[in-house]
Amino acid sequence: MSKEVELILACQRNDRKAQTAFYNMYKGKMMGICRRYARTKVEAEDIFQEAFIKIFNNVATLEKPEAVGAWVRKTVIHTAINYYYANVKFQNQIDYETVTESNQSYENILASLSTEELLKLIHQLPDGYRMVFNLYVIDGYNHLEIGEILGISENTSKSQLSRAKELLRKQLKKLGMTSYEHI
Repeated sequence: MSKEVELILACQRNDRKAQTAFYNMYKGKMMGICRRYARTKVEAEDIFQEAFIKIFNNVATLEKPEAVGAWVRKTVIHTAINYYYANVKFQNQIDYETVTESNQSYENILASLSTEELLKLIHQLPDGYRMVFNLYVIDGYNHLEIGEILGISENTSKSQLSRAKELLRKQLKKLGMTSYEHI
């Protein structure tokens, strides 16, 4: 049995030491997710704390302890989205019937930027664009799933992503990264 599974089983028994160890195990990675969705570090911390309250309140319902990583990640992402809905409204939501999408891979772009550079660029996006960009490009959701999560149409998701890409192109160009104009 892995240490992670042992920790989650102990958390399900309300073992405080296990909860602290579990929290510390996920803090860095999940805070990174929170920072991508939030505008500020303070918002990210609020989202993170709220997510872990949900996690610890619902840990007893986790039926597959070996899937804890995916469950924690999903909980954090959904908490970030719920935080967004509770505090901000979408900007510039226009539903287009067709949006031309680039099929280019973002892996090279994301790998070439430092975490702080990437966060700075993502934080400059309007809220709706940022949410769709994070969900699609970084977290791997498709437009249908994004539409269901955010309560928007699939085409609005495509539109938001297209506009986010355009804004990122402009920001990358300002940084002198003209080789990424194909985004």
